[in-house]
Amino acid sequence: MSLADGEYQGHDFPGQGSEPLPTPTPQAGTLVRFSQPIPYAEAWTLQKQLQEERIAERQGDVLLLLEHSPVYTLGRTTQPAHWDCGGEVLRRTGASLQSVDRGGSITFHGPGQVVGYPILKLSHYCSGPKQYVRKLEEVLIHTLLRWGIEGYRLEKKPGVWVRWNHADAKIAAIGVRIDHGVTIHGFALNVDLDLSPFSHIMPCGLTQCHITSMAEVRQSALSSSVVAQQIAQEFARIFNIQWTSLPPDIMRQEHHDHHLTSTSPLQT
Repeated sequence: MSLADGEYQGHDFPGQGSEPLPTPTPQAGTLVRFSQPIPYAEAWTLQKQLQEERIAERQGDVLLLLEHSPVYTLGRTTQPAHWDCGGEVLRRTGASLQSVDRGGSITFHGPGQVVGYPILKLSHYCSGPKQYVRKLEEVLIHTLLRWGIEGYRLEKKPGVWVRWNHADAKIAAIGVRIDHGVTIHGFALNVDLDLSPFSHIMPCGLTQCHITSMAEVRQSALSSSVVAQQIAQEFARIFNIQWTSLPPDIMRQEHHDHHLTSTSPLQT
């Protein structure tokens, strides 16, 4: 996926600019939580399949929560100055490199960072992409508050920031795309991970962008699994969704079987 910060790319979004209708009863959604880090390519294939099926109204809304194997992802606005360390850094960090179709520049994902991919019909929840990004920020800010961490927004620098070592430090990234009114990509919250891979890049294309994690701010180890569950709860509250949990293996098998039997194969 990946995340480059509050920027979005997309087309064919119906009703942009209109106010959302009130939703007195929760929307139904499927929550899929992965217990082990997975390669970026696998998550991307699943995202695209889910998005195509959501556009075609063959399924409902889904939130994937997971951690990635180490990977740098390059968004559409990545410039050479944002990424100039080459193959040696990849060998040293053990990270792969992936170009993605979201907005924004380069970022890093790895174990200890909770990544969320909401596949939603946006008009059910928001008046447009900007409100969607702000709602994602709100989910993360309220999750941080559960741990006594004050997260906030910065003007023209989407994502979530905290005060650390007397400076603004980025603790969560957001980068989305919207096609035919359905969201893809999402957010990444730094829970308890090795932050050194960020030192080799210009994260999100921002100069002097300090990166931190919940564990660094609290000066104690944290469980990514616990934080992921809290994100799911805050997401359900803020977006007014009632989750039904689905194990990842069942999700994988369902979409593998559909891909094999479909007369119009999904694009991956």
